[in-house]
Amino acid sequence: MDQNSKMMIFCLFLAALSSPVFAEEWKANVVKSLDALVSSCIVVPCSFTHPKGNLPTSRLRGIWHRSNDRNERIYYEDQTQVLENFRGRTRLLGHLGQSNCTLEMMDVKDHDNGPFCFRIEQALTETKTDDKFSFVEDCVKFRMLPDPPKPTLTHPKTAIEGHPYTVTCSVTHTCPSHVPKLTWNRGTANDATEVHKETHPGNWEAQSILTIIPKEKDDHTEIKCTAQFNGGKTSFTTLTLYVKRTENYNHIIIPTVAAIGTAVIFAVFCILMAKKYKTRIAELQNQEGRSRISR
Repeated sequence: MDQNSKMMIFCLFLAALSSPVFAEEWKANVVKSLDALVSSCIVVPCSFTHPKGNLPTSRLRGIWHRSNDRNERIYYEDQTQVLENFRGRTRLLGHLGQSNCTLEMMDVKDHDNGPFCFRIEQALTETKTDDKFSFVEDCVKFRMLPDPPKPTLTHPKTAIEGHPYTVTCSVTHTCPSHVPKLTWNRGTANDATEVHKETHPGNWEAQSILTIIPKEKDDHTEIKCTAQFNGGKTSFTTLTLYVKRTENYNHIIIPTVAAIGTAVIFAVFCILMAKKYKTRIAELQNQEGRSRISR
């Protein structure tokens, strides 16, 4: 084997060892698809790695751009280099020094569907960059929603009079920086508990848990949960409350007591009448006896 062949094999060996390392250094983790409510906001979770390791945020520049042209920027720290339609509507929620490139977009328009990709640059000076990379294989696309999703109500089928009754109102969204506000048509703020959780990357669920003590008069009334999203759009869902009366024996006791009371009164009346009748007869007999004697 000649010297050139040995050198080629050695270079290929080094390339085989080093390529996985470098291939793993340029990576971005971006949600591929999200629902976006028109006029509301949306948050795109994003994280990345780069070959320079840990660098301060001041040494890094993050850019979000259209997938087909990296010069069509929808986010950049210099707003003059951002497409006019996106100026003032986008910002980074994380710190680039912590490998966080999460994007927030406000006042979503129906043509903001993307795809949008992230680009990272290491800044040497204000005008020069040392290294840069566009993650064009990891872009996000939006599915535009003209109307907000309706809340979902979870509840027992029947309520029992005088017992706690719990209804859970849930609504999904993609803007955790501006959580939808859930309100009820009954109860007070102290009667409801709010929960906010991520269901899967980029998708969140807001919950309001209402607990009430239903009364008999609440039977066949309406419970309504309204969701108000950032931007002003609202949606609601209702349910009809069915209240089961608490088991008691009033329907037996009351008529029985009334019947017994009537019987007692009637008996007392009969006794008094009988006694009066006997007294009258005795008086008449006495009068008759005196009349005979006098004759």
